Amino acid sequence: MENKDPKEVEKEKLKRINDVFKLAKEKEVKMIDLRFTDMIGQWQHFSVPVHRLTEDVFYDGFGFDGSSIRGWKAINESDMLAIPDPTTANVDPFMKTKTLSLICDIYDPITKKPYDFDPRYVAKKALNYLHSTGIADVVYFGPEAEFFILDHVAYNINEYSSWFRIDSREGFWNTGSENEANLGHKIRLKEGYFPVPPSDSTNDIRNVMVEHLMNAGIDVETQHHEVATAGQAEIDFKFAPMLLCADQLQMFKYIVKNTARAEGKTATFMPKPIFGDNGSGMHTHISLWKNGNPLFAGDKYAGLSDQALHFIGGLLKHAPALLALSNPTTNSYKRLVPGYEAPVNLVYSKMNRSAAIRIPMYSDSPKSKRVEFRCPDGTSNPYLTFAALLLAGLDGIINQIDPGQPMDKDIYHLSPEEHKSIKHAPATLEMALEALSKDNEFLKQGDVFSSDLINTWIDYKMEKEVKQVQLRPHPYEFHLYYEV
Repeated sequence: MENKDPKEVEKEKLKRINDVFKLAKEKEVKMIDLRFTDMIGQWQHFSVPVHRLTEDVFYDGFGFDGSSIRGWKAINESDMLAIPDPTTANVDPFMKTKTLSLICDIYDPITKKPYDFDPRYVAKKALNYLHSTGIADVVYFGPEAEFFILDHVAYNINEYSSWFRIDSREGFWNTGSENEANLGHKIRLKEGYFPVPPSDSTNDIRNVMVEHLMNAGIDVETQHHEVATAGQAEIDFKFAPMLLCADQLQMFKYIVKNTARAEGKTATFMPKPIFGDNGSGMHTHISLWKNGNPLFAGDKYAGLSDQALHFIGGLLKHAPALLALSNPTTNSYKRLVPGYEAPVNLVYSKMNRSAAIRIPMYSDSPKSKRVEFRCPDGTSNPYLTFAALLLAGLDGIINQIDPGQPMDKDIYHLSPEEHKSIKHAPATLEMALEALSKDNEFLKQGDVFSSDLINTWIDYKMEKEVKQVQLRPHPYEFHLYYEV
């Protein structure tokens, strides 16, 4: 990152540490919750009494066993350190005992160096690489993580049966029973964008989520019902520098899920929980800046600069591999199918929402000029995904990768010849992982992603997810084949 006077850095850190102590005292905190992100992208945590929070732990950390964290240390090398970042302090609104949360960086206790598999460290290395190129000094990210708010979810899987059932009072299929009131006002498939209450039955819950988000320092811009039935929602927060944005996205998901739980409902970022309706994505806006100036504004297509077009070229070139990180579940590819506004076409456009990359045209201001990568979904690890998207775009700029011609036509009404010329997103997670295994050199620039991390990711996803789904009979196969 940019060179700063070590004395000034240390002075700023001590100020931040003192701010944490003041906040803990002001809010009468009893417990400190230490959080970090595992390889897959889920927050993990452990708590200590407030008296254990001393100045030393912001340098020496807390020891814990990393052998049970997915994709991390082996049992014979399990000791790890969690070092809290004092800039991330927040009072938790959900825990009964007054608790202050702190996001941690993970270190090796022997070498005292950051742990290569810590996703937050990968994001930091990506920022170091950005600064080393001299191309930009800040990259902003703005994710739109959609989710469903449901009334009931149940599922089970074993050797002889598999099933799931979800329900929502505003779902078009909900009929109620003699013992359960059903007040109508159901939202039909693809008609959730966006009716007022009572059809929109989750507005009040979204408002409570917004309150919690703003109390956590997240600048919310808007909340609304999304296109699908059954409580599909979107809450947008203001773009932020990459590392802060990834931290905020983890807090965002935590607040959404826990607010729903507190209201007697459940929230999921699963991309495609409902057959036949729109899935939940995480359209991700990206822009590069240098010396306070936006680098993506220019006089080219859609008001873009050459750098922005080359950034798009890098994203499109590496898109199949990127999706192994940005769309990392087998369920992700049940969303990436034609017919549901899904960004399945690896093209760019200022108009077409089925394009993988869109250039928003809401404002003529150079400061608002950005690239919107529409493929990702909320199951992704934000630190790894944001780092990978940045590296792909930088590869495009450094090598001046041509993104080709934009696609502003209605893709669903192209001629067969035109349609054949368009590249498409991988159809399965397995295909995306195969693409990542062949195309990953751009991720290794600046030693951001190690070969070990990439291979561990591919192996874990193949063994723990892809093959496990492949091995199990699907209920629909009984419908198709039982009588054959």
